[in-house]
Amino acid sequence: MRRGYVPSLLLLALIWGSSFMFIEFALDDLSPAATMAGRLLFASAALGGVLVARRGFGQAVRCLKEFGRAGVVLGVISTALPFWLIAWGQTRIDSGIAAIGNASMPIFVALLAIRFMPNERVTGQRALGLALGIVGVGVLVGVDPAGGWAGAVGTLAVILAAISYAAGSLYSQHKLDNASGLLVSTASVLWGTVAILPFGVAQGPTSMPGWQAILSVAVLGLLGTAVGLLMYLRLLEDHGSSKASLVVYLLPVIALVYGAVFLDEPIRVTALVGLALILGGVALASGLVRPLRRQEPVPAPSP
Repeated sequence: MRRGYVPSLLLLALIWGSSFMFIEFALDDLSPAATMAGRLLFASAALGGVLVARRGFGQAVRCLKEFGRAGVVLGVISTALPFWLIAWGQTRIDSGIAAIGNASMPIFVALLAIRFMPNERVTGQRALGLALGIVGVGVLVGVDPAGGWAGAVGTLAVILAAISYAAGSLYSQHKLDNASGLLVSTASVLWGTVAILPFGVAQGPTSMPGWQAILSVAVLGLLGTAVGLLMYLRLLEDHGSSKASLVVYLLPVIALVYGAVFLDEPIRVTALVGLALILGGVALASGLVRPLRRQEPVPAPSP
């Protein structure tokens, strides 16, 4: 293992795990659509700047144009829609619950692959992992949900975001196998901005939001999205997909700690049970618990 892997993985987990907390701060003054439109504007400027710096302005524009419909699809299903669903869900549930629901995404990748990738087979430990993950989602949504029915609906919104992320992951694997990670990320963020910006403007604040909301949106865009994605791409390049994707297992735990310490959110038993079942299911379904065999990478979206 190359030096620097563990510190880089932990730092990325700390950054991405904080996203749910900063969403809570922003939602005090902004709507979910305005929060995510602002986040994507900051991220687009940062990632677009990096792409231009690496390829030059003309070539960067040509690459984005050639990306075409794929960029639009990813911008909607892997960026704008799941971002908005998570923020909307967090108007009804705690940030830690949202993080746990988001961690179920690899379960839905495996489930969708059964339907849309005929060569995928689910037997043995993988089938058990999928079953555990689904039970974990059920526990999170339906067993004494915090906030009653509103909490259940909010949790379902985050689960829908996880499904949308999963669809985007499979689409990118099928259509964009040889594309640059930076190009894919930049195109997704740019088209996601185009998709959500009209809603963000329509639902924008009627008065100047507080400094905490503005700073939170900037942190979400620059640190949580732009820097987080660049760090993840670097982890992929230096250490491979299996090691880089282990960040999935750290995110919900870190988000729960952030929520408890900075937002005074209670850590409920049902949340811990759901977390254990979902992460256990992801570990089994991805082959993490079988170190003697080839491990499958676990998708790790920017939350």
